[in-house]
Amino acid sequence: MTARLKGCLIFWISLTLLLSIFMPNLVSLVRHAAVTMATKSGYATTVPSSGTYSIAYVTCPNMEKAKTIASGLVKNKLAACVNIIPKVESVYEWEGEVKTDEEILLMIKTRTTRVNDMTEYVKINHPYDVAEVITSKIDQGNPAYLKWLGDVVESKEETF
Repeated sequence: MTARLKGCLIFWISLTLLLSIFMPNLVSLVRHAAVTMATKSGYATTVPSSGTYSIAYVTCPNMEKAKTIASGLVKNKLAACVNIIPKVESVYEWEGEVKTDEEILLMIKTRTTRVNDMTEYVKINHPYDVAEVITSKIDQGNPAYLKWLGDVVESKEETF
């Protein structure tokens, strides 16, 4: 083995040894710095428990009604955010006939404890005889986004 090859081999072995010793500490230091910066900037660093927040889907007959319901939900603190998704094609049965309509889909983010209030608001302000309001609990998400959602929509204690 040549002296040059021995030198390269010793260098790589030394580098590997140093990285194996110091890399866990470096990763820990970087993780700690990131958590500290996130905490100081006001962003959440912990994930709320599963099911604290929910997402709801509501279909509307037109953009005007969709915007009215969406802005009312946000204004009344029943939702933190409502996405308005145009041109959803719905196929359904109504009064014994299969129908097809173009609708607007609302994707509503709220607290699970506010789902009943949100549903009542939609039913009161919706033109359909049977307003579609379906919800699902949010299992996971961006902690900072979920913190913001919780800051906007106040919790309501559940009564049994």
